[in-house]
This record gives sequence, structure tokens and C-alpha cells, in this order.
Amino acid sequence: MAAPESTVPIEIRQHNALTTARYEMSACEMDIVFSLLSKLTKQDKAGTIYEIRVQELMEMTGRTWNYKQLLESTENLNSRVYHIENGKTLLQVSLLASALYRKGEGTIELEISERMRPFLIDLKSNFTSYRLQAAFSLSSKYAKRIYQLASQWKDIGETKTYSLDEFKGMLKLKDPAGKEPEQYAQISALQKYVLDVATNQINEHTDLRIKYELLKKGRSYQSIKFYVNTQVPQQLPIPFELEADDAKVQLARKHLDTLGIAEPKLVQEILQSAKHVDALFAFVYKLKTDKIKATKNPGGLFLKMQGLR
Repeated sequence: MAAPESTVPIEIRQHNALTTARYEMSACEMDIVFSLLSKLTKQDKAGTIYEIRVQELMEMTGRTWNYKQLLESTENLNSRVYHIENGKTLLQVSLLASALYRKGEGTIELEISERMRPFLIDLKSNFTSYRLQAAFSLSSKYAKRIYQLASQWKDIGETKTYSLDEFKGMLKLKDPAGKEPEQYAQISALQKYVLDVATNQINEHTDLRIKYELLKKGRSYQSIKFYVNTQVPQQLPIPFELEADDAKVQLARKHLDTLGIAEPKLVQEILQSAKHVDALFAFVYKLKTDKIKATKNPGGLFLKMQGLR
């Protein structure tokens, strides 16, 4: 089934109070949340159930999540608490009210906590928008989080200056109450494992280009700010609005292009074979997770493995 030439990128809109709330999610949890957010509309009523198709989720993200990872992720989303400060109130709220797995069908039915719904749906003028395919493209949970934060300031060009304590708190790297040990306490470790990884992924895969500046007070670094510009992302939109077969073909085309496989007859032969397409998604996933080593010519390796060269 042929895919259309272009689709309109889906934007997720998330209330700024939630963008700056203190929470921590794994990459799997974030992928589930981004997929959930793409399905919300302002017309949704209380108690609306949102269906997430696991196969669709994996095809759109290029990552494979097993049943145990998904189960742990939705359990965490049910129990993890967001801390949202708004004027004189501090709201402690979880994102999900329930998650129902339909075994053998590959679907998850999610229900949003009603206290959370206004922050996700009834947004009015106070929101952050960010592209779904960009959010999915980021493998680091810190990159996903910083991308959300940077999107809040993309129309201004730079974020406010955050104290390092505040910034680490938003990424759940430091417990404001001091009950848990601080992660990446050394500035060099914070740069190497959080800031540099996030900056590189965001600049390579999204519609934003960012850089960060660490600011000193005396001899030590005390605060951070990000500079944010928009750019045209070098990727196709994730086609959630298409039928599953069309979406899979379009994403397969993207993978072939990334691998440098562009010969029309060869592309057509691969896309017309369900076996080749499935093998393509598996190959790309293994390539991304270093289960296959092919630094020089991954496209050639894929063709050889499929007996096409």
C-alpha cells in the first residue's frame, strides 16, 4: 500500500506547569506518554479510554519494548507522583488512573487521572507544543525531558536561568528534601552523561537546535540556561493519522533512506515484501542498540543478509 508523499507533523501540547513539574520517567514510559498525548482532544469526556497499540508504538519509535517493560512502565505511571506548583497550591498527582492489558491482542487501554486532565487537555493559552516524531526520536530520557523544557521557550530563543538545584530537581537527579543521593554531582559527569547526550540528540533528531551555558558564582557552577533555535528536522513525520499499513510503509521508506538504500527497484522490492519490511525494522533496532556492528556500510549489510545483494 503506497504512502502519501507528506503528512502534517503532529504536535503534542502540554501545560507549562507539567513541563516544569518534578518527575522522572524511563524512556519506555515517555514513549507511552507521548503516544497517549497524541490521542487526546479537548472534546474528550471524563473516563475516556485511550487505546495504545504496542506494534504501532514500536514501529513508530523504532524501539522494541517487551511485555515486562511495558507492564512496569504503566505500573510506574500509575504510582509515580507529579509535583505541580501553581500559585498557592501544590498538587501531587499521578498521570494514569488505570491501565488495562488485552493479552494476545497487543493493546493497552489507558485512563487518565481526572486531576491531571486539565493540564493535558484544557490548555487555553498556556501550553508547550512539541513534535511527536521528534520526541519519539530521542533515546535518552534526559534528552526527552530537556526537549520538552526547551520547547517551552522556542519562541523566545532562550530559557530562563535555572539554578542547578532547580534543574536537577526537574530531572529528578536531586531530591529537594535531601533524602536520596544526588546523581551526577560532579559537573563533568552532568555534562558527559546528561547535557552533552541530550544536546547532541536534540540537535540531530528534532526541530530544535539548542546549546547550554553553565554559569559560575565564584569558583563553582551554580546555574544553567539553554539557547533555543528552530530548525527543519531531517526526518519524516511519524504518521499516526495513517492506517497502520501505510504508516509502516512510510517509516520503512525512512529507514531505507537512512541506510542509503535508494535504488527504486530495490526499494520497491523490499517494501512489497512483508518479510523484508519486518526484517528491516528488526535490523534498524539492532543497529541502534549496537547488537549489529556496521559502521561503514549498514545498508549493504542489510541487503546481503536479505539475499538482495
